[in-house]
Amino acid sequence: MRQVRARALLTLALLNIFVLVAAVVAGDIIGSRPPETTPFPVAAAEEAPAPAATDAPEAEPDRLADRLNGPMSRSGISDGLSGYVADAATGDRLYDLDAGKGLVPASTTKIVSAVSVLHSAGPDERVETRVYQGGSAGEIILKGFGDPTLTETVRPDEYPRVATLQELAQSTARELRAAGVESVRLGYDDTFYPGPDMAPGWKQGYIDEGSAATVHALMLDGGRTDRLDHYSERVGDPPKQAADAFARQLDEAGVAVEGGPSAAEVPKSEKPIASVSSAPISALVEKMLVESDNNVAEALVRQVAIAEGKPPSFKGGSEAVESVMAQLKIPDVKVSDGSGLSVRNDITPKALVDLLLLSADPKRPDLHYTLTGLPIANFTGTLTDRYSEESGSGAGAGLVRAKTGTLNGVSTLAGVAYDAEGRLLVFAFMANDPAAAGSALDTFAAAIAQCGCS
Repeated sequence: MRQVRARALLTLALLNIFVLVAAVVAGDIIGSRPPETTPFPVAAAEEAPAPAATDAPEAEPDRLADRLNGPMSRSGISDGLSGYVADAATGDRLYDLDAGKGLVPASTTKIVSAVSVLHSAGPDERVETRVYQGGSAGEIILKGFGDPTLTETVRPDEYPRVATLQELAQSTARELRAAGVESVRLGYDDTFYPGPDMAPGWKQGYIDEGSAATVHALMLDGGRTDRLDHYSERVGDPPKQAADAFARQLDEAGVAVEGGPSAAEVPKSEKPIASVSSAPISALVEKMLVESDNNVAEALVRQVAIAEGKPPSFKGGSEAVESVMAQLKIPDVKVSDGSGLSVRNDITPKALVDLLLLSADPKRPDLHYTLTGLPIANFTGTLTDRYSEESGSGAGAGLVRAKTGTLNGVSTLAGVAYDAEGRLLVFAFMANDPAAAGSALDTFAAAIAQCGCS
């Protein structure tokens, strides 16, 4: 666990550096990394050209196009390929291949979700899980309000620090003992999210394969049976799993639970007797992007819905996100979910780039977490095993940071990269084609890193 925490903290440090760099297009992310303890993937970037200072020359569109034409023609993607590249400092368009055409974005939808929740709810907001007095004496009710990172026991070495049922049970037990209560009946309330628990365009296979759990306001570890396995099998009844775990923790805290937990609803007039809070939205955004966590994405979009006065449902979340996009003047974004699992989502490459440019704006520090959450090529998250020396895209290791997206016949990649002269560029490549593959899109981003384009 200490190694996990050290790696997480190192990643966070590098990401924070990157945000500052993105905002002013300055600094050298490679030179800033710690010595010796740095894992190999970042060290692989040592052979790549080191970024220059703030006076790095601007890229020429024709030279960038020449650099991209080769890997694109060799990709085998004949139809449904589009892309857009812009200068991070000026926002100027450098490359445009059908960039105004909407395509299925897969998990790059999470960039939309990140910007939406940071803009609407704010980076410091947290999500609570609460315990209430029930409708009768001796009854308490556990109610979730949308924290899928809730876990059972405290793990001090873990980052980010998440809410635990252990802490909630201890707080609850103190209140109960103060009232002279030593045993309770336990109910659990999962009514906060209205509507269906799967989005339009989702397949049952997503649940069966462990890509996501059905979406609930009360759930433990994203509904996983193994909290440490990202693609773990998911439980059939996430709220019941959470309630069973809370009963165990109440017993550990000295309060006996009579019988098993049962579904219940909190009386409207009741006030909570105990609560725990999630990590801040900023940390949840980074977790969502680095790990491509689908249940965290759906929870965050419901926070957008709440902030925008909509029901915290798939429909309310979609309406709220599209409202935020209108506020930010980002057109061509249509979503049915927050995670990108839905094939009904429709986003253009230019919209993804415009969102990343907005996130790098020095006037919008609240949105910078969208950049700090982007995985680093050959180092973190969904890019950990990509951009190796053997992959054909190794030139991008440590210099590319991007959100991936993958569904059947869909591959997308959107993020930022330094060119060979140290100029920071923002890109989005999208392929809706049977031949779509992340490895091919990686070569496009690596071509940017290799380009001496001035």
